Amino acid sequence: MRQVRQEKSTADQYDSVIDTRKLELARAVADLDKREPLLADRAIAPEEVRHARESVELARAALTQAVRQSASSHALVDGTQVADNPAVLQAKAAFRDAWIAAQRNAVVAPVTGYVAERSVQLGQRIQAGQALMTVIPLNLLWVDANFKEVQLRHLRIGQTARVRSDLYGGSFIFHGRVEGMSAGTGAAFSLLPAQNASGNWIKVVQRVPVRIQIDDGDLVKSPLRVGLSATVTVDTTTRDGPVLAMAPTDTPVGDTQVYTPDLDRANAEAEAVVRRNLGPTR
Repeated sequence: MRQVRQEKSTADQYDSVIDTRKLELARAVADLDKREPLLADRAIAPEEVRHARESVELARAALTQAVRQSASSHALVDGTQVADNPAVLQAKAAFRDAWIAAQRNAVVAPVTGYVAERSVQLGQRIQAGQALMTVIPLNLLWVDANFKEVQLRHLRIGQTARVRSDLYGGSFIFHGRVEGMSAGTGAAFSLLPAQNASGNWIKVVQRVPVRIQIDDGDLVKSPLRVGLSATVTVDTTTRDGPVLAMAPTDTPVGDTQVYTPDLDRANAEAEAVVRRNLGPTR
């Protein structure tokens, strides 16, 4: 608010400067008009007339500069309310960022899950962007089933599947569906793919990762862990689905609204500061 008042005061000052420059220009023109007739009668030195003309040009240039400065100052305040002034909007953004930084003194997990791979200890100093831990949402898991290449002929996206985990000895059946298949075998995308340049080729059955999405309700009844072994059975009776995905998925893996209340409160605090500085309304 103080900056907006300063901008308005600056615009008013330039308006008064324009009036002063106009008076100076009028006086310089009047002096020149008095001296030019005397030059024909050689009653005045030519140098004095030249100086008078230069004074007129300087006064006209000073007036032009004052007019442009006044227009620049008015462009910042004219036609806008105080709350919509660019300086106020910039100050509100800075206040909002500072308020959020002061309020977010606790690290909030964006998803519900369990902490794994913790890399910090109590009392340790951390830096911005440093990885502290991994949060694993065990209520949203999938299985990468490595099917043999001879088993992929009738596999389609959308087919139902049953998963038996070794954790429960195969007694509990997890239900799921085929979400997609990899574009290549696991050996093709390995760090050092196998090469057979000598010609001594031995056929090895390759395996292709197939993603099976598990129902959330089954995970609530029987929680799983990451990295467990399982046996997957896919029902290939229905073969209407595509073999490969026709379009990329746009569903985010995780979505959170934990930071929305902070942003709303920061905007409310910024608006309150603006109202307090506006003073009582008439």
